[in-house]
Amino acid sequence: MNQKMVIGITQGDTNGIGYEVIIKALLDSRMTELFTPVIYGSSKFIAFYKKLIAGAESFAVHIVNSATDVHNKKINLVQCVPDTLLVEPGKKSQDGAKAALVALQAAVADLKSAKIHALVTAPFSKQTVHEGGFAFPGHTEFLANSFTAPSYIMLLCSNVMKVGIATGHIPISGIKAHITQDLIVQKIKQLNDSLQSDFQITKPKIAVLGLNPHAGDGGVLGDEELQVIIPAIDKAVQQNILAFGPYAADGFFGSMAFQPFDAILAMYHDQGLVPFKTLSFHNGYNFTAGLPIIRTSPDHGTAYDIAGTDKASPESMVAALYAACDLCASRMQYKDLQKNRLKVTIPEGPKAG
Repeated sequence: MNQKMVIGITQGDTNGIGYEVIIKALLDSRMTELFTPVIYGSSKFIAFYKKLIAGAESFAVHIVNSATDVHNKKINLVQCVPDTLLVEPGKKSQDGAKAALVALQAAVADLKSAKIHALVTAPFSKQTVHEGGFAFPGHTEFLANSFTAPSYIMLLCSNVMKVGIATGHIPISGIKAHITQDLIVQKIKQLNDSLQSDFQITKPKIAVLGLNPHAGDGGVLGDEELQVIIPAIDKAVQQNILAFGPYAADGFFGSMAFQPFDAILAMYHDQGLVPFKTLSFHNGYNFTAGLPIIRTSPDHGTAYDIAGTDKASPESMVAALYAACDLCASRMQYKDLQKNRLKVTIPEGPKAG
């Protein structure tokens, strides 16, 4: 693809490691060769954090009022976060949460008006944004609402595995009530669609995990596998999707049985994220599949405990930035391919007589 992508990057919580991983990632000059970065945040906070990062003295941004004014060979900053907000590394605060939300809202506005091609979000604290009135469990749900996506799936990706989460950000106590045949079929189909359109996998193979220990052990340890998950897999197979399972999560990951599959559908958050982060913590990223736009993020949180200490690794942010570019290109190519297929007409055969 010849068009240079414009990638929006939200600052996240001012007091977390967002600015550190953004600055470290963009210090690599190859980044601006590949895409045009647009940070949504504050020059004050960038100046503060770059002083704490070894080798970041040369880091500079081109300040713009809007993403329409970006310089395509520079690191751009949309100055949208008030400088009056305090920066206090490692501290949960309403100023840090407010800055994160202001940056997110500005970036989403530009994404809606096609001023940027994709969005990469640095982490915020779910607790502090909720205390400030944020009405969603996290970025994923906010973006789904902003772009009126009726269904979506959180997909953790690395060069080791891709793991989708069926029930997302809900308490453990609520998981069982959410596990239905319709939900599982929907998530399998959405995962299959994303693997095709976003990752260019023609016929994906999807592994589905069970809910209970040992995948229910034939109903001895729970009947959700027999009553819900297996029928859902069967329905997906009837739709010409290569879905397999349910697999017991412990043995599935422990024996590396996941390797032949293109993606895994986990039933709940920690069932998928614990093994994923164990095997891919530094080079993995989060992708919200099913949205009409591309959004990725690092696979870590605010890491208040190391904020401001120059210990934060930018690897996951780097992976999220590269992925945003790749996913944009893949989706555009897939759409073009689908359009071209629709244009193909079958010529009429010779008429009798």
